Parts: sequence; C-alpha cells; structure tokens
Amino acid sequence: MPVVSLKDTLDRAFAQRFGVPAFNIINDLTIDAVLAAAVREKSPVILQTSVKTVMMYGRDQLFGIFAALVRDVPVPVTLHLDHCPQRSVITDCLDGGWNSVLFDAHELDVAENLIQTTEVVKEAAAHGAHVEGEIEGIQGVEDGVGSDSASVQQSLDVAVDFIERTGVHCFAPAIGNAHGQYKAAPVLDHQRVTDLVEATGIPMALHGGTGMSAEQFQDLIARGCAKVNISTALKECYMKSSLEFLRGAEEKRKWDPPSLFKAQTAAVTDMAREHMRIFGSSGRAW
Repeated sequence: MPVVSLKDTLDRAFAQRFGVPAFNIINDLTIDAVLAAAVREKSPVILQTSVKTVMMYGRDQLFGIFAALVRDVPVPVTLHLDHCPQRSVITDCLDGGWNSVLFDAHELDVAENLIQTTEVVKEAAAHGAHVEGEIEGIQGVEDGVGSDSASVQQSLDVAVDFIERTGVHCFAPAIGNAHGQYKAAPVLDHQRVTDLVEATGIPMALHGGTGMSAEQFQDLIARGCAKVNISTALKECYMKSSLEFLRGAEEKRKWDPPSLFKAQTAAVTDMAREHMRIFGSSGRAW
C-alpha cells in the first residue's frame, strides 16, 4: 500500500475509536521492526522521526531508507516529523517527502504560535501533507526538545480558537502527560480530551505514552486520542535487548552481529505488537 496521509489515517481511527500507534524510529532496524509488527497485526502505523534523527542521517538518506523499507508493506503507513520548532526543518522535510509534521511552537505566545502554525498548515497543504499543532509543551525532554518544567495549560476557549483558526488536523493537549519514564503513575486530565473533541470534532494526539496503563490508553482513545506516541519504550526496548544480547555474547565469547540485529528486531517487533493490541489498531488496516 502507498504511504497514506495523516488525515486519512486519523479520520478512520477517530471515527472507529482506536488509536494509531506513532513510533519514534531511530534507524533502519527499528523502521523494519515496527513495519513487521504492523504487517503481522494488520495495523496502520505512523513512523515518527525526531529532528535529531533527521539531522543525524540527513534528510535524503533517511527518507530513502524509509521509502525502500515501506515500498512493499501492505498496511497504511504515515511518515511524521515529530516536535519540530524550526520552520526551516519543517520546510526541508516537507520538500523531502514527509507527509505529516508537528510544528512545536509552544514556546511562542499563543498569538504568534497561531500565526505561524496557520502558515505551516498552508505550506503543508501545498505538499498534500497535514499538521499536528500544540500550544502547551509536553513536560520532559525528548531528543533534545522540551523542558522538565510543566507548561502552563491554556483555557479550553484558547485551545479551541487555536484549532479552529489554524486548521490543524490533530492537536496535542497537555493533560498531565510527560515525555520519558514517569516517576509515579500519571494523573491525567481525561475530561480535557473529551471537552476538546466535543468542541472541535478533530482527533487528539497523546504524547508521553510510555508508562501509561492499558486502561489509561484505552480510556483516552475512546475519548478521541486517535494518535498515540511511543518513543521512550522503543528506545529502551532497543537498547536493553542490545545490552542483554551483548552480555551473553561476552560470556560465550561469540561475536556475531547478524544475531544481535535479529535479537534487536525481535524485541522491538514484540513491543510494537503489544502496543497495537492495547490501542485497538490490530486488524484495522485497509
């Protein structure tokens, strides 16, 4: 199946009340592993790239890897640029083939954020791409973007006005969620998701998913969180499986890189499949 738009993917999920998993991939192996999970679960999936990953690989090389691996995948896939505050990088990625972006302008005042996000939505539309917006920072640093300080939550009226005037296709609200691992079970403002969905009729994006319970995920998805981000869980799974394998290799004094890659791929695939089942996206591919 060809790469599909964020709007097509999320509109279906929003209407049917399942969550599309959005995994922050870090290299070709994790792309391959997440796609393998999506194929086995018959799930739509969003592959997210951080600005850091784009810069590490280079735009063209990273998109080339993505295009090669997704070419014969029979499930819907969207390529999303996550948490990008730099307009120049957004333009570069839209020009380079990304069909979804999160313009992260939460550090601007809401009025300036609204002006610039509206411009990004117009720019993306010229490429057939879609935009996720936010006006509040999600607590925690992810790939060098963000802050450990909690952001001030805007009023419902301000958030609704931003959504309606910018024309963003999904919105990432701050509801007590945070990037990284939670030090304690998160206390989430579930009602804010319901209020935003009822007022705007657009899907919400849930950030800071790693560490939430299955019940929290499912409740928020039922309220309208159609896009569910997973980043820390993928990174931890990838690195912990590597560490476990390398410790065994050291004990056995047997160094075989393809076996390491196989172990990493299996671990990430299993992690992704588990999230797809929790989010209700299994069997939802079209």
